[in-house]
Amino acid sequence: PAQRVPPPMNFETQQQIQRPAEADQQFRSGSSPAAVGPSAMFPCGPGRREFVWQMGAGFAGLALSSLLEGDGFFANSAAAAETQSLHFPAKAKSCIFLMMNGAPSHVDTFDYKPALTTYAGKTLPEDAKFINSGNRKMGFLTPNWRRFRPGGDSGLLISDYFPRVREHADKLAVIKSCHADSHAHGSALVAMNTGSTFIGRPSLGGWAVYGLGTENESLPGYVVILDKRGGPISGQPNWSSGFMPSTYQGTLFRPVGNPVLNLKGPDHIDRVAQRSQLDLLAKLNDQHLTARPGGSDLSARIASYELAYRMQAEAPEAVDLGQETQQTLNEYGVGRQPTDEYGRNCLIARRLVERGVRFVQLYSGGGHLEDTWDAHESIEKNHGQHGAEVDQPIAALLKDLERKGLLESTLVVWGGEFGRMPFSEGKDAPGRNHNPYGFCMWMAGGGVKGGTSYGATDELGFQAVENRAHVHDIHATILHLMGLNHERLSYFHQGREETLTDVFGNVIHDIVA
Repeated sequence: PAQRVPPPMNFETQQQIQRPAEADQQFRSGSSPAAVGPSAMFPCGPGRREFVWQMGAGFAGLALSSLLEGDGFFANSAAAAETQSLHFPAKAKSCIFLMMNGAPSHVDTFDYKPALTTYAGKTLPEDAKFINSGNRKMGFLTPNWRRFRPGGDSGLLISDYFPRVREHADKLAVIKSCHADSHAHGSALVAMNTGSTFIGRPSLGGWAVYGLGTENESLPGYVVILDKRGGPISGQPNWSSGFMPSTYQGTLFRPVGNPVLNLKGPDHIDRVAQRSQLDLLAKLNDQHLTARPGGSDLSARIASYELAYRMQAEAPEAVDLGQETQQTLNEYGVGRQPTDEYGRNCLIARRLVERGVRFVQLYSGGGHLEDTWDAHESIEKNHGQHGAEVDQPIAALLKDLERKGLLESTLVVWGGEFGRMPFSEGKDAPGRNHNPYGFCMWMAGGGVKGGTSYGATDELGFQAVENRAHVHDIHATILHLMGLNHERLSYFHQGREETLTDVFGNVIHDIVA
């Protein structure tokens, strides 16, 4: 069964109060009130706050605890915490998020707009010029750069930037009415990953691991593999644990070479000696933590030492592509350019979910501008390059997951932080600017109704107009498919129950099988 690490006691602010489940955890573990009393919370000595503490945690607190225990309150709270892992039967056990960093153009990939050919060379209608263009030029309406063709029995129209993915059209649910809150890459990427344009909140992968845990204690529950050209411009906050313990942040694997460095220790220290060292270190750390309850960072560091020790045995095998057949390597494009890097990453993602890793995110595009999908200069040049890098590996991933019986239990998500405008940036400028008003994403596997198209942008692809799907709706749907209710999956922080979608978000039931 999945093992869920419960959130540790939290005394980060003096305004926070100890929650019943945490108090029960101390009671059951034999911790005395003094261990978490005023000396820990108020190291400066007796005062007004200590008086309030004593009033709340003295005889009156004991009486209240006795009454609550008699009513079974603590037992019910503990049981609720232990069973939070699933709110209802899950469609997907794991998720692979294919993040196209830089924002691919929806009108050139999965959202065909014939009206752009009809009105080619014209400017955007006057009533649409309220648009925030990010101080970039608003040029002329420009048709799709490559031909769209129907795929599968569903006939979903997919462009020639993704001919291999088009072969799996009947597996895809294309959401064509997405919209976001920012036209800037940094904040939009953070929002796509955390639900907010503000830095400091837990990422989607962190929420998934917090809610479900991992099925393999010898591997991280949440893995992120960046592009060798660099990471997203907003960096680490995209896979951060935010206000949650750092146990739930993403673990970075290297995009080329050995994905995890320094797993093998010095030759003169064997596993027995290393185990003895870790046991001593854990004992010292536990003593330090007992005297300073609520140290979530220290708890996470202790757990990371143990995870690193277990990874030494299992991680090398998990990322060893030498165990794969040559046919499989060829299907992913491993060993050939331009597909080698993303092909390896997609294959590693399959091997990780096969071994119980809960959430894997693969970035295509790194750094900034043309090294990402940020096609300001030329859609054809930019998307031609990046599409060629990822099309075959993504198609192989879908095929391989299905062949191994993993597609039904693995949710695959494709998308960027926003879309791109239906017009060029100038008369002779074949690139497109950012568009948060309307863009598309797709999902496959993991309980998704394949061969479907949901929502729509207007006839020009400028903004979402039908069945609009905000980033919160995308997140709510992903959690739903993984057996989690986005309104019930919460974390207590600074006096408030926080959720990934805050108080927003609706599950897109029309794409759920």
